[in-house]
Amino acid sequence: MPAVRRVLTFWRRALTFWRRSIQARVVASTVVLSAVVVSGVGWLSLQQIQQGLLDHRVDVVLGEVDAEVGEAADRLAAASGTEVNSGRQQRDLVDPIIERGASRGYSVVLAGPEGEDVPLAAGGGEYTSGLDLASIPSTLEDHFDAPNRPTAWTYTEIRFRDSASTRATAGVVVGSQVVLPSDGKTYTLYFLFPLTEEDETLGLVTRALATAGALLLVLVAGVTWLVTRQVVTPIRMARRVAERLAAGRLQERLEVAGEDDIARLAYSFNQMATNLQRQIRQLEELSWVQRRFVSDVSHELRTPLTTVRMASEVLHDARDRFDPAAARSAELLQEELDRFEALLVDLLEISRFDAGAAALATEDVDLVALVNRVVAAARPLADQRGVRVLVEHVDAEARAEVDVRRIERIARNLVTNAIDHALADDPTETVIVRLASDTDAVAITVRDHGIGLAPGEAAMVFNRFWRSDPARTRTSGGTGLGLAIAQEDAHLHGGWLQAWGRPGQGAQFRLTVPRRAGATLRNSPLPLIPEDAVSSDAALGATTAAVSATQELPS
Repeated sequence: MPAVRRVLTFWRRALTFWRRSIQARVVASTVVLSAVVVSGVGWLSLQQIQQGLLDHRVDVVLGEVDAEVGEAADRLAAASGTEVNSGRQQRDLVDPIIERGASRGYSVVLAGPEGEDVPLAAGGGEYTSGLDLASIPSTLEDHFDAPNRPTAWTYTEIRFRDSASTRATAGVVVGSQVVLPSDGKTYTLYFLFPLTEEDETLGLVTRALATAGALLLVLVAGVTWLVTRQVVTPIRMARRVAERLAAGRLQERLEVAGEDDIARLAYSFNQMATNLQRQIRQLEELSWVQRRFVSDVSHELRTPLTTVRMASEVLHDARDRFDPAAARSAELLQEELDRFEALLVDLLEISRFDAGAAALATEDVDLVALVNRVVAAARPLADQRGVRVLVEHVDAEARAEVDVRRIERIARNLVTNAIDHALADDPTETVIVRLASDTDAVAITVRDHGIGLAPGEAAMVFNRFWRSDPARTRTSGGTGLGLAIAQEDAHLHGGWLQAWGRPGQGAQFRLTVPRRAGATLRNSPLPLIPEDAVSSDAALGATTAAVSATQELPS
């Protein structure tokens, strides 16, 4: 098993290197294509060399056979008047040729006479000692089945037999007919020339081509590696600098060397980085000014607001002595001051987050009791809207180390938003609050079946002052900062606040916090997509989005 794991790890690393390295893919592709081209060219060259060697050998063999047959014919003609014994004349004809063949490396067979149908395999005729007569192809024998046949040749396998073993080699066999004066019959001389030298030459050429091809591939790989390195190295440097820029090190720049395209690219990259750095600093300064402005205005408005509230309370307490119009104005003034004070509180809270001054006061609490308390506080609003609010939880309690004030603010915001966005005056309308926990995390989901969220809005609901329908009347008020603050509170806990929605099918928000302060979340005990929407997601496609503190999170 360890060996298997090592192999799997090696292949995983190799595949990762292959996917990430342009240089490796370019070198490998070039080497493979070069190997195909070199193999094709080498094969064609070998075929041409082989054919040239064989053609040259055949020409030499045919010339040598013509010379031997001519010399034999002259000797027979000179001896025709004195020799009358055909057997003796056959031996005188073939023995000198066999002797020369032994010294020159070829074999000789004398077959015949024609017309007696004695096959060579039966051992008829004179031939070189040790030669297997089956080396002469039957097709060539059939060619010389009658007198006056022209010289013919073919390729064959020449075999020799001895008491220990059998040897075989490729060769050329040439046949030519002669007439013995002693009996006037036609005999066939077969000359068998081995192609040993040609095989050795072809093997030498093959090894030379293979060695040259291998060296050429190594050279091509090296050249390709060097060429691609010149292009890839600046790209890798640009990637590293871009990563450092993305990490906030805005002073990083590429080194510019030369005047080629890569150098011009590095120069343009540096200009872009400089412009981005200048714009980011301008935005940071503007953001700081805006945060300071919001913080200062929020604090400065507290004093006049306190004075105005004191006067408003006097008017509100005395409204019974006013005429109806003045009494209603006193009530509206009190309501709007409440909303204005809530807006200031939210702005001050946002300014604390922006300044990094927000801190947690954690304690070990039961979130089940916290959720029940929030739902009980929101029930008058739900009764006013005609909406039922149900709480579902698996465990009797779900304890976690959290800031009670902040988690209660998140839950209250989610529940009141769900009531506000639910379908009013619908007796079946229900806001469902679920709570579940595991060994690492506690999750709270708030589900409504109201107007829902359009595609892309699930990621925008946490933006400051954002509303899906700015013209819609809100019975519960609101400043537009509630979800933004809730998200900051969740991030402060190291948790997740995520949203899902679909037009006409409602929405669901999920809060997930670690059970122990400072722990890292891996998953959530509750799904982000509601169970009643999972079945339709497969057919219609889910319109979902998740906003997380640090990373893209599983639903």
